[in-house]
Amino acid sequence: MGRELKQLRARDLSAAVDLAKHYRDLNQPEDAESICRDVLDVAPDNEDARRTLGLALTDQFPTAWMTLFDDACAAFARLRSEYERMYYTGVAWERYAKAQLVAGRADNAIHAFEEAIGRFERADTLGSPDDPAPILHYNRCLRALTTHPDLVRAASAAPEPGYEFGD
Repeated sequence: MGRELKQLRARDLSAAVDLAKHYRDLNQPEDAESICRDVLDVAPDNEDARRTLGLALTDQFPTAWMTLFDDACAAFARLRSEYERMYYTGVAWERYAKAQLVAGRADNAIHAFEEAIGRFERADTLGSPDDPAPILHYNRCLRALTTHPDLVRAASAAPEPGYEFGD
């Protein structure tokens, strides 16, 4: 084929990130992901592009969580703010939990919701007292754990007995 990707110009980076956010709003996360990768190729420390990339990856969890979860967490892990690292990684775990629930994996969903809750608790201690986002996500996760029939059933099921083989 012989073609190569073209690099964005530095003057286009802000507009490109805005366009990536627009594509997320249009529920076109693959397009948003591609744009963010173009921005990060030119400006690897662009926080807005890294955050938007992670969110665009989590938007794809319903169909591709197996391949994208680690990439989303890696994008969030590179954010400078500890609050944002905790908060957005919590978002990734929450969205992963929802994808697991849809896939019929209630035990995995329970674990993922618990991981999300822990990160939202930590983010709440790190963030601004005027930012309700971590509390709202925490409450959503807890409500899912305590009201969703599949999660309640899985949490109340007795664990399978373990068997040991040997003499």
